[in-house]
Amino acid sequence: MPVVLNKKFGVVKQIFNSYLENKGLRKTPERFAILEEVYSKDDHFDVESLFLSMKKKKYQVSRATVYNTLDILIECDLVSRHQFGQNIAQYEKAYGYKQHDHLICDDCNKVVEFCDPRIHSIQQTVGELLGYEVFNHSLILYAACKNENCENKINK
Repeated sequence: MPVVLNKKFGVVKQIFNSYLENKGLRKTPERFAILEEVYSKDDHFDVESLFLSMKKKKYQVSRATVYNTLDILIECDLVSRHQFGQNIAQYEKAYGYKQHDHLICDDCNKVVEFCDPRIHSIQQTVGELLGYEVFNHSLILYAACKNENCENKINK
């Protein structure tokens, strides 16, 4: 792990540890291994790819443990879950990562993250106009790949 990630991961591990303690949940090595695996990833992932990645590294975890631990990580705001119009949920690490939005290519399923400060401004304006305090948002744009030679393009 890079030094910057090590510092961030130390904080994340401490948050997770405190959350488990406060909720009276067991602090198992498997849960912390899953946390570490999640925070070593640079992109979105699904449960199956996380599970297989852990199995490949010889961790003794079940799919149920991966699912349950991801649910706990979502509850303590260390992981975000997304449903990008497919049947499979996608996850990503959440701690210390700024709010961002997603563009999904309908042709190749590529997910592109982007951040535009105007969206935050719109969020605030809408909240003020309607008398709400908006604390979060989710914006997903669906698009068609313009790259004719896209290697991930699905034949339809």
